[in-house]
Amino acid sequence: MQDNATEVTAAGIARLAGVGRAAVSNWRRRHADFPKPVGGTETSPSFALADVESWLREQGKLAEVPLRERVWQQLVGHPEGPVTALVYAGCALLLIQERPTVWLAASAGSDERMAAMLPGALEGVIVPRFGAARGRGRGVHRGREVGGAAAVNSPGSASGSVNTPAEGSAVAATSGMSAVNSASAVNSAGAVNAVNTANTQIAPNTPSAVNTQAHPTTPPAPVNTAPAVNTPPAANNTPAVPTPAVPTPTGPQLLPTAPLLRGVADLAAELGTRETFEFLLGRHLDANPRQYTLTPPELARLMAELAGSAGTVLDPACGTGTLLGAVTPRPDQQLYAQDNAPDLAALTALRLALHAQVTVRATAGDTLRADAYPELRADVVLCHPPFNERNWGHDELAYDPRWEYGFPARNESELAWVQHALARLADTGTAVLLMPPAAASRRSGRRIRADLLRRGALKAVVALPIGAAPPYNIPLHLWVLRRPERVLGQPEVLLVDTGRFATEGRGGPDWQAVRGAVLDAWRAFDRAGRLDDEPGLARSVPVIELLDDDVDLAPARHLPPATAAEGADELTAVRERLGETLRLTADLTPPPVDHATDPDRPTRWPLTTIGELARGGALVMRTGGNGGHARVPVLTDHDVLAGTAPSGLLPESDEEAVLTEAGDVVVPVLGGGSMARVIDDSTVGAVLGRSLVLLRPDPAALDPWFLAGFLRGTANNRQASSYASTATRLDVRRLQLPRLPLDEQRRYGARFRALEDFERALRQAGRLGEQLVRGMYDGLTDGTVMPE
Repeated sequence: MQDNATEVTAAGIARLAGVGRAAVSNWRRRHADFPKPVGGTETSPSFALADVESWLREQGKLAEVPLRERVWQQLVGHPEGPVTALVYAGCALLLIQERPTVWLAASAGSDERMAAMLPGALEGVIVPRFGAARGRGRGVHRGREVGGAAAVNSPGSASGSVNTPAEGSAVAATSGMSAVNSASAVNSAGAVNAVNTANTQIAPNTPSAVNTQAHPTTPPAPVNTAPAVNTPPAANNTPAVPTPAVPTPTGPQLLPTAPLLRGVADLAAELGTRETFEFLLGRHLDANPRQYTLTPPELARLMAELAGSAGTVLDPACGTGTLLGAVTPRPDQQLYAQDNAPDLAALTALRLALHAQVTVRATAGDTLRADAYPELRADVVLCHPPFNERNWGHDELAYDPRWEYGFPARNESELAWVQHALARLADTGTAVLLMPPAAASRRSGRRIRADLLRRGALKAVVALPIGAAPPYNIPLHLWVLRRPERVLGQPEVLLVDTGRFATEGRGGPDWQAVRGAVLDAWRAFDRAGRLDDEPGLARSVPVIELLDDDVDLAPARHLPPATAAEGADELTAVRERLGETLRLTADLTPPPVDHATDPDRPTRWPLTTIGELARGGALVMRTGGNGGHARVPVLTDHDVLAGTAPSGLLPESDEEAVLTEAGDVVVPVLGGGSMARVIDDSTVGAVLGRSLVLLRPDPAALDPWFLAGFLRGTANNRQASSYASTATRLDVRRLQLPRLPLDEQRRYGARFRALEDFERALRQAGRLGEQLVRGMYDGLTDGTVMPE
């Protein structure tokens, strides 16, 4: 069936054709046969993807839509929204991965036949992997539909399912597997049994679980969902059986999704099932950065390594599953996840199932109000909980048995999550939670902190550098906890401060240094129960020293400062480097301006544009924003503007990353500044980040320094810039260059290169000067430096 349902915006058309949005606007004005809008609004219309593709091809502007782009546009234009479409795509990928012959049999023939047969085929993999949950009429991406009022065991279900036993049998007969009957799938062996979300309170369209919060400091008021059919409410606000996060889609849901599923299958044949899902999920997260608060992969890896290898792992605020995905898989492993947002719980389940052959149990629901796993005792609990959430259930949960260390105050939701994690731990289990720094020192939480210390539950507090995780402007903490078996005679707590490993770039701290320092200190402390002091970095503190009126656990307040000799030596080294840099700056100062007096010099050069040079093959243009398979340093727009080394991170993607090569010229397109940078040894091989355009000149036609120098001209940038609201965007194709012979280009290029060296020396001198001034202030105030 022709894909006539998918719609694409002007931005999507521009991406398909590899042009700017202005070009699409021009096409609409100049070409009477340009496809008419089929949806959207007057200011932001949408067009049928099939019509757009046909028009672009007829105009010679497109040979073929890349498969990845086609699938992405189908997902974005899905009538139930991209998140629901992503869940459907994940279900299909799981079927392709685990039962490829069943997928081939079910997808053969028309879209109508595939939509009728797929529910039974999908249930054959969804039920064994996640438990039984039937499709819910309007999808899984809306918070108010959590749990679905129509449960699996309800014969009067309004789910609209077309997954009849006959259809399931047809697929089974084709593939050689036994039929899966929807009526008997529930409570089958090996699956999570009944559906129940009684007393669960879910905030509509705004998940409160961290890793997904749009506004973590202002959670919405919760609303009650209806209890599941045929499932009585459980006592103590906890469901008797968790609701599996992934429902089996119904035939009517899958029919408009058929073109997307076929495209996803083709992409999986090219990339692999896991890689395809990661690509689509990463693309969705990148396209909606304000809707999700993600745990950085490097931080997730550190938390998983602190916790150690485990057979049973729980994340009670799973978000998109980054923490559970960082755990090293084991054959007998069981992963448990819960999230307040049903769409994210489903995405986590699918992501984990596609990642490894482990048992995955994920469910949607408010963890504190309606814990899905009250009987679970996990080896490891990993959690990035919501911060500063006042509506966490304080009034309803006053007598909850989880508050073993004290009833948390209304403004201490983080301490409620800490106690929930401890309650779900096995006797020797380990929990690692990401915490705001205020949780270590707020007076309202001092009694709980004191009891955690006295009973030996809190083992370590690690202060992370600024920029480690959202919110990036504060140094978050990691708390390492264990359910205590016994209290040592003189227990100690490990305190670590890694603030020294913060970097100037926006890509986060020096993760290699952070990881090495934290893991070395933790492993030594875990073996011996104590740690020799490491001034300014780590110390094990006797619990008795912390049990004062404040019970302040902020590591920086208890660590011995760096020794005076170390501080003086460091300042001396900075001063010497500053002196050398200032001398270099003087040597690099440009000579007096040489006025142009050559009578043969033309008053105006003949000009060309970057767009013309690209069309003529003199250079190649590439745009950044994809992380690729390997974890490679990312060159960000901030790095280009500041002249620093690559400092960014991008999520791993199956879309090809753009890697820099020596002689490339990189140009930021946002912000309104005139800047271009030639790639040298410090930046070669980095991934090109977002908001950057890479120009790769043909060395036989263009000198890179000549190119970069003329691109930095203020007037050149002004004529090539466009303005939307308060943002300025540079259209790199419109930037102009004079047409000069290569020898003349090199003359200009040598002068531009000398200016770049001078600019770099000035930046270095400024950074060293700031470091020296800051060190002198610190040294004079802490006694490591004496006034002369």
